[in-house]
Amino acid sequence: MSEYQSFIKWIYKDIGVDLNLYKEKQMKRRLTSLRDRRGFNNFKDYYDALNNDDALRQEFLSRITINVSQFYRNYKRWDILKNDILPDLLKSKAQVKVWSAACSTGEEPYTMAMLLSDFYDLDQISILATDIDDGAIEQAKVGVYSEKSLSEVPQNKIERFFTKEGSTYIMSDEIKKTVTFKKHNLLADDYGGPYDLIVCRNVLIYFTEDAKRKVYQKFNEALTPQGILFVGSTEQLFRPQENNYEPVHTFFYKKMGH
Repeated sequence: MSEYQSFIKWIYKDIGVDLNLYKEKQMKRRLTSLRDRRGFNNFKDYYDALNNDDALRQEFLSRITINVSQFYRNYKRWDILKNDILPDLLKSKAQVKVWSAACSTGEEPYTMAMLLSDFYDLDQISILATDIDDGAIEQAKVGVYSEKSLSEVPQNKIERFFTKEGSTYIMSDEIKKTVTFKKHNLLADDYGGPYDLIVCRNVLIYFTEDAKRKVYQKFNEALTPQGILFVGSTEQLFRPQENNYEPVHTFFYKKMGH
């Protein structure tokens, strides 16, 4: 067994993240450069250090979970969600249950809450937001963002839901209250549900085809009948029927059936 394979085995045993389910070439390159940057020239020494240094371990988790995010990322998609998808989905629902999976530092679930505020009072909105990275979740709960991450946010939403402080923007408590953050491993944990809408974007690109298929299947099982899955640019389902979805728009899939 190669040293990298042993490393993967230890990580699975200790942290519960199965790196075999990520594309090996990309992940190995990413972790080798992180290891080298921290001054270790083999994975055994790096692994020992991860076990003794919380900051190093946290950095490692952030690195494998690739936290890149901004509000209203790919603005046109959110427009489609608001104008074409939600009106149909929300018909006759007093409340809507949303899961933002692999939510990184919170921009996505908070965008979702701002969008839903056009349809519901804020106290009727309930969004579950999950990520494998504790550091990202803590950051999301704090809700302080750079001007750059707000570049796509409509002006009226900035005025209503953010307070500017120096060069940063603070998310309002009323939006924060609509979102519950929780640690969750897409490749290992239970999915719960049922959800009316699952948003999972720009994450599965790093998974193997087999892992991806399993995640899509589990998402499907976690959706309500007619529930919607909203995916990222790199994650179109090429044979959606195989996983019991029908396309309703590019990047939006409805659960088939009842």
